[in-house]
Amino acid sequence: MNDRTAPATTVDRLVSGEAVELEVRVARAGSRILALMIDIVLQAILLFVLMITTTFAGVLAASTGVLDGGLIEALFVVDLVIVLIVYPVVWETLLRGRTPGKLAMGLRVVRDDGGPIRLRQALARALVGLAIEWPGLLFPVVSWLFSLIVLMLNPNGKRIGDLVAGTIVIHERTPAAWGWVPAMPPQLAGWASLLDLTGLDDSLALAVRHFLARNRQIGEPARTALGQALASEVAACTTPPPPPGVPGWAYLAAVLAERHRRASHRLARARAVSASVWPALTPQRPAAMLQPPRPVATLQPPR
Repeated sequence: MNDRTAPATTVDRLVSGEAVELEVRVARAGSRILALMIDIVLQAILLFVLMITTTFAGVLAASTGVLDGGLIEALFVVDLVIVLIVYPVVWETLLRGRTPGKLAMGLRVVRDDGGPIRLRQALARALVGLAIEWPGLLFPVVSWLFSLIVLMLNPNGKRIGDLVAGTIVIHERTPAAWGWVPAMPPQLAGWASLLDLTGLDDSLALAVRHFLARNRQIGEPARTALGQALASEVAACTTPPPPPGVPGWAYLAAVLAERHRRASHRLARARAVSASVWPALTPQRPAAMLQPPRPVATLQPPR
């Protein structure tokens, strides 16, 4: 029996300081840009409030001769520092790698070994962002394009700040990898537990799932022909062969249900290991959410 078969997911592997592999979904350019846009809006609001407050305080102080024009300008610079550096550093430090934008998009910044970032990593990311990325004070526009190219080409979706700080941005919210899954025919459960599924790739498994979910909507003789073709393809890449007299639809349902069972067990083991290394990376879920979904349609054998 082989338990290595699992559906393909957009996951990458991090190796923790304890030499444990953690499966994570690396955030790519799209979700990161959306998170940045949310933060930019919030930073703009914060800057507006700070500027109004500084202007009002400066006018009052200037009228009494306490402050001069140079000191007021220095306060405006302080406002910019608060918005561009203090804002991301404080949020990422207090929320363990999240800003409001990342929180809204379900993203988190972690170290390359999967651990939570500290103040120095957050500060390094903010300073590099200020100088090169956003707002990119050194080379505006040119540095923006260069930073975007680095983000899109890096295999782990890292920006320049991540490369300097030794961090990576991951998804905390993992979408369900499986939709409807057929129930295991009881009489085939023992046989299915002996299946070698290493040759069954994800595209063929997906085709089988779609066929089983929609078989009642497919007219004859197309349904029978398609079912037989899929059963032949699956039988060619799995062993042992089905017991004699097993209908094609039951055979396909058993193979797919067993594949999902093994993938679920593998995922549960990986989450348990990840939780032992860093509990925040693997939030607890209700037990009901970990159960495979019930069939929503009755399988009908081809005729």
